[in-house]
Amino acid sequence: MSKKGYTLEELAKLTGTLLVGNPEHEVTNVDGLESAGPHDVSFLSNSRYQELLPKTTAGIICIDRNTKLSENRNFLISDDPSHTFQTIAELLLREHQEKTGFTGIHPTAVVHNSAQIGKDVTLGPHVVVDHNAKIGNHTTISAGTYIGPGVTLGKHCHFYANVTVREGSLIGNRVILQPGCVIGSCGYGYLPNEKGHHQKLDQLGIVILEDDVEIGANTAIDRARFKATIIKRGSKIDNLVQIGHNVEIGEDNLIVAQTGIAGSSKTGRHVIIGGQCGITGHVEITSGTQIATRSGVSKTLTKAGPYRGSPATDLHKYNKQKVLLRNIEKHVKKMKELELRLEKLEE
Repeated sequence: MSKKGYTLEELAKLTGTLLVGNPEHEVTNVDGLESAGPHDVSFLSNSRYQELLPKTTAGIICIDRNTKLSENRNFLISDDPSHTFQTIAELLLREHQEKTGFTGIHPTAVVHNSAQIGKDVTLGPHVVVDHNAKIGNHTTISAGTYIGPGVTLGKHCHFYANVTVREGSLIGNRVILQPGCVIGSCGYGYLPNEKGHHQKLDQLGIVILEDDVEIGANTAIDRARFKATIIKRGSKIDNLVQIGHNVEIGEDNLIVAQTGIAGSSKTGRHVIIGGQCGITGHVEITSGTQIATRSGVSKTLTKAGPYRGSPATDLHKYNKQKVLLRNIEKHVKKMKELELRLEKLEE
């Protein structure tokens, strides 16, 4: 099946952007600047790739209003070329992506007779829905997923294959769970007994995922010891992230892969945490904080802004320290020279 094409004029109307070039030029695909051809749409939103602009053969390029135009090229001009490109990519690619062939409730799905299933719900092969679970309208649950006892799911959720949602979890509307993630795993809690063995503490709380949350593949979010681990509205958590018990993630957070957040820590709104960060337990991170990749947070951060390092330090202070460290040999050499001069003066 051939791909549907769009002209420059059609895309300008669909994206609300300004066109420059041949309005009849047609494209059918998207690609990066380096490899795009005459029938591809590409974009420039990062100045690091500016040098590719005169070299690319892309049929249409999405740019911002400050980028210098080249002659005999086709452009879509907007305040946010990345967003424009994404809209076009969805137009051109989404209808050609392979979709599941399973609809409705598959014969191999196991649904407890006490479970409540909403309208237009899809349960793929070998899905298990345990007792007293509730699944909202228009929700899709893909193959091999387990929905535990007493779990409540909202409307228009999409759970991909091999997801586990354990007992009592409360899931809002439009929540996306990527393959293999685990919601409601046991928190990491043990007490040593009189023999020095580690005795497990039962984790009796739940996990709450509010509306429009997305959880990445193979991420684990632990249930609370007795209350709730909460991921608030609109937060997006990447693959391979560990969220400990009783953690509270604020609204519209972005948490990147391989980050670990220990128990009972809290973040405010619009916090961004880079990849491979470590957050110790019982700390708070204020709204509007950005934490750079591989940083370690060991104390509460009360001032919004960028942080880096381990322990995490205000980025401007961190950069100054790095400059000093790079010159440490020169400073040591100078100190030794001054010590020798001082010794001679004292003789």
